[in-house]
Amino acid sequence: VRLKVRVPGNLCKEIYDETLLDFSKKVKVKGFRPGKVPEWVLLSQIGQKRVESEAVKLILEKTLPEAMASVAGRALKDSEEIVTKFDSLLAAFTPTSPLSYHVAVDVIPDVEWTSKDAYKHMVLEVEGRDDIGVQNAADAELASRHKDLGSLRVVTGRGLEMNDVVIIDISAARINSDGTIGDKILSCTQKGFSLDTEESTSYIPGLVQNMMDQKGGETRTFDLVFPPDWNQEHLRNIKARFTVECKEVFLRVVPDLNDEIAEKLVEGCKTLEQVKQALLKKHQLIEENNRKNAARGAVLEKLSKIAKIQVPKSLLEEQGRQIYAAKLMELHIKQRFDKKQMEPLTSEEMVNNFIRVKHDEISATVRQSIAVAEVFRLEKLQYTRDELEAEVKSAIDEFKIYNQEYDEKKVREQAQEMLEGAKVLDWLLEQADIRYVTTK
Repeated sequence: VRLKVRVPGNLCKEIYDETLLDFSKKVKVKGFRPGKVPEWVLLSQIGQKRVESEAVKLILEKTLPEAMASVAGRALKDSEEIVTKFDSLLAAFTPTSPLSYHVAVDVIPDVEWTSKDAYKHMVLEVEGRDDIGVQNAADAELASRHKDLGSLRVVTGRGLEMNDVVIIDISAARINSDGTIGDKILSCTQKGFSLDTEESTSYIPGLVQNMMDQKGGETRTFDLVFPPDWNQEHLRNIKARFTVECKEVFLRVVPDLNDEIAEKLVEGCKTLEQVKQALLKKHQLIEENNRKNAARGAVLEKLSKIAKIQVPKSLLEEQGRQIYAAKLMELHIKQRFDKKQMEPLTSEEMVNNFIRVKHDEISATVRQSIAVAEVFRLEKLQYTRDELEAEVKSAIDEFKIYNQEYDEKKVREQAQEMLEGAKVLDWLLEQADIRYVTTK
């Protein structure tokens, strides 16, 4: 919102006189005691403009808090900005005349729902694995653990077969539209690469199939096309020529899958059946957690869509800075960067660039936060003091572990927001109609 502040002439005169008195106490003028310097002498010493400039600054300092009182409870912290240029105020200032200026301030935005009580009746579809999918995941882990217990033996007298492991030198180059060979594809160039044929679906389609029966020392060249869903976007649908030199082929020999290796497969298990049940239980818990997280994500995504909110600039920037700071801390922890290495990443330019690039994502996060706070207020949800103190302590302990500076007041504010979010999410999940659909 934009506020117009009008300072009456008598207050301007009072503050101007206060400014003069302050100068007269500070400025040493020969022949006069501090605080007793006549105005005309003082002005000749320091200049009219300097006095007026300090007077205008003091006027703004004294009147801004009163102006902000009109939006108390709605104004966002530290979002106020005097939009009238200081030079314009200085030019318009005379000690006995009123002075007006404008202030822009962000206020807590109103939340307009797409329909009345829309947040109470959300219908959500959440993807998840059915019992068969969970069982397949458990079986796949059992097969992987069983394979890890095996050993590799050099193959002689035959070429590559499925279930073998092969060491290769591989390279690839683009095929141009005219059929000529183009640039090398560096991400597909590697020497001494260990390829497990059991994991053929992890590689570009056709790679393993073209290597079948290939023997040690043999080199093959063949053309393949990267699929449209390839993880590297710049390679999607690109035709490439691959060159593969087979260095050595290995046969994997695994022990029989029975009770004798149960303890090696899963610690504490005595039989193969216990192993299977332990892995099944593990994947059932994983699926349960995945569904909960997916449902929470779906609720938040839906919430941001059914809440019409004009995101204030100050909130966008604050949220962006918090997200960026969290990413820096994650980088510091994972990469073990020291302060000197982190310094270039903390520049104002880097932060502003992050906010600009991630503008839409940050806006969606802010809308979610505002909508969550609104639901918390409307439904009169609460958290206990003990819950808050525990959350604050946990956050501070984490800062201390990684020797990070922190502002306890901000930590408390963030802890309150997290608890509000948790309470709202739990409440919304209870109200929502969640339909689970099986993933392919």
